[in-house]
Amino acid sequence: MNARPIKRSLTLRGHRTSVSLEDDFWQAFREIAEEKAKPINALAAEIDATRDLDTGLATAIRLYVLAHYRTRASSL
Repeated sequence: MNARPIKRSLTLRGHRTSVSLEDDFWQAFREIAEEKAKPINALAAEIDATRDLDTGLATAIRLYVLAHYRTRASSL
């Protein structure tokens, strides 16, 4: 497990940006996008559009991943 964040590139509404995420969060984020049959950039754009302006995109993605798996666990 690599606990160091790695800079990843995304394109949001035609603009390149980057987020620094740990491997486990990045992999989980990719899996969620695949589950939802959405390109990772589209899912990132959705998260970006709904996040609080005081919250960075990387943090918003981590919180999204956490909420996704918490919701899944509570439905078991």
